[in-house]
Amino acid sequence: MLKVSRKSVIEKDLKLENFSSYRRAVVKSQAKRQINILWGLGIFALLFVFLPWTQNTRVSGRLIALEPEKRPQTIHSIIAGRIEKWYVREGDYVEKGDTILFISEIMDAFMDPDLLGRTQQQIDAKGFSVNAYDERLGALQRQLDALKTNRKYRLEQGRNRVIQAKLQVTSDSIQFQASKVNFEIAKKQLARSEKLFDDGLTSLTELENRTNRMQQEQVKIIAAENNMISSKNDLLTAKIELNSIEMEFDNAIAKTESELYSTMSSRFETEIDLTKLENQFSNFKVRAGNLYVVAPQSGYITQAIQVGIGETIDRGARIASILPDAYQLAAEIFIDPIDLPLVDRGNKVRFIFDGWPAIVFSGWPQISNGTFGGVVEAVDRFTSPNNKYRLLVVPDPNETPWPEPLRIGTGAEAIMLFNDVPIWYEIWRQLNGFPPDFYEQDFGVQPKKKFK
Repeated sequence: MLKVSRKSVIEKDLKLENFSSYRRAVVKSQAKRQINILWGLGIFALLFVFLPWTQNTRVSGRLIALEPEKRPQTIHSIIAGRIEKWYVREGDYVEKGDTILFISEIMDAFMDPDLLGRTQQQIDAKGFSVNAYDERLGALQRQLDALKTNRKYRLEQGRNRVIQAKLQVTSDSIQFQASKVNFEIAKKQLARSEKLFDDGLTSLTELENRTNRMQQEQVKIIAAENNMISSKNDLLTAKIELNSIEMEFDNAIAKTESELYSTMSSRFETEIDLTKLENQFSNFKVRAGNLYVVAPQSGYITQAIQVGIGETIDRGARIASILPDAYQLAAEIFIDPIDLPLVDRGNKVRFIFDGWPAIVFSGWPQISNGTFGGVVEAVDRFTSPNNKYRLLVVPDPNETPWPEPLRIGTGAEAIMLFNDVPIWYEIWRQLNGFPPDFYEQDFGVQPKKKFK
């Protein structure tokens, strides 16, 4: 049985096939068994390629805050200064307005400890100057009004004098004409008296009376003419006096108006200086408040960038970073431009978060375990520096909420789900490098999937 000798007689008489144990242990044909296995695998593969497959693409990203103001930010110093005291430590929670750091001034223009008080004194002095100019303007305005009133009455008085002079000239002219008429009458009467005297019809006394009367009328006409000329001179004097009054008051009014406008100009300049001082005071006051660096919003101090006491910092220097609280998480992922036409707001996304174990079948999301749902909230309209398009994805309200311990910055692997196709179609698409099929998203109703 051990087949020690080269010729064995036992094998001729002993038939192993007659033993059941042998028949159970040894197959009749090894090749036939392999063929059956291949046939089974082929049938399984044929059936497998017709199974449904959800087209998808996997991209990496991280968690951020959906609101820009809730994302991690850096607290900056508005002014240059020297660090004097820290009021918080890394990891502390601060409310909005809590003091984080106190710095002192390093600029000569702001080192005066009583800077605000002295500036306020300058403002008060300028305010008194403005009030003084206001009083002077009031006095000048009253003086101007008085001059205008007096000018009105004096001009009216001068015009009345001119009218009186004109009437006097008219009266004297009439008197002069009457004197001329009386002189002509007396002259004619004298001529008749002389003729009658020559004829002996009248006496010498009558002739002498007529001669005397003519001489008196001649004196009257000269006096009347003299009065008329004097009246004309009075009229000219009244007109000159009227013009003098008008010029005198015009000059006085112009001078007063000039002083008024000059005072107004000085007041405006003083008011400008007062406004500048008030603005400067406000700037000093705000700058004094900026010596205390406060939290812009509630959150956690994550890192102190400037740490040394006595260290000098520049204007706009970063002091510490803060993570706001009460933020809404969103996933920031980046997709290739070839997949951009397939993505729109409302598309479904599955996530695998760092630190949360998951069993993932990317083509069969229904049987995956440990993944979380999301909905595309925003799609960038331009590429990011990595030449990809950024998507913001928020938790799907219709699925299990995202884990509470998740924090900003946690890594997230996103599975973008597209259309359902057979496996053979997906293999053919991958071999040809075609993009996935997409389905139209109808908000408010169940999505209708459509094969191309």
